[in-house]
Formats: sequence, structure tokens, C-alpha cells
Amino acid sequence: MAQEGLLKTAAKMGELKSRLFFVLGALVVYRLGAHIPVPGIDPDVLAKLFESQSGGILGMFNMFSGGALSRFTVFALGIMPYISASIIMQLLAAVSPQLEQLKKEGEAGRRAITKYTRYGTVLLATFQALGIAIMLEGNLVWF
Repeated sequence: MAQEGLLKTAAKMGELKSRLFFVLGALVVYRLGAHIPVPGIDPDVLAKLFESQSGGILGMFNMFSGGALSRFTVFALGIMPYISASIIMQLLAAVSPQLEQLKKEGEAGRRAITKYTRYGTVLLATFQALGIAIMLEGNLVWF
């Protein structure tokens, strides 16, 4: 009897260990991506731009990206596109009868809404990245 409880505890610890390693691995990948700059960016010119725009919307966006925007890294957008897509999907579920029906279907509906949220995230991230690139290109002309 005690041996069975010990085996269950050991199995739970193995699962916990694998989850912890996954989280640590994800953090390492994110931190590496937050320090890898986008190719073709002049860091001196970018630093001048952020010094001149520190109190504006650019400074706030940089704060939300964890400072990755001022270094113009691969992960400069952070989690903002996913949060925006999630909010949009929640609002659409309240308005759209098809999404409302999916919401009521249980686990399968939740998975479908999650899938749509991920597609929306990719779409929003594409537009946000394009907007940032165009905005920075327009501002970098002055330096």
C-alpha cells in the first residue's frame, strides 16, 4: 500500500520535473530571442531615436515589449499580438452567433476558438511588425 503511494508521488514528481524543464527552456529561448537583433539595423541610430522619443508612445511600447523594441530584437512584439487577438475573439464571441455556438460546444469549441485566436495572433503580429518597421524607417531618416 505504501509502495503504491510512493510510485504515484514519484510519477507526479517526474511530470513536475518535465514541466519545469519546459518552462525553463521556454524562458531561455525567449531571453535569447530578446537579445538577437534584427539584421540590417544600425544600433547607434536606433539608440538616438529612442533617446529622442523616450516619453512618447514609442517609449511606452518599448516598455511593454520589455525593452526588446529599443534593441529591435526578433521578439520585439512580445505577447501583445496574442493578448489583442484574444480580446478580439472574446468580443467577437459576444457578437457572432457562430462563435457563440462554438463557445457552448465545450472542449471542442474551446479548441476551435483557441485555434482562431492563434491565427489572429499571427495576422496581428504581421501587421504590427510591418507598422513598426515602416514607422521606424520613417523616423530613422531624420538621424
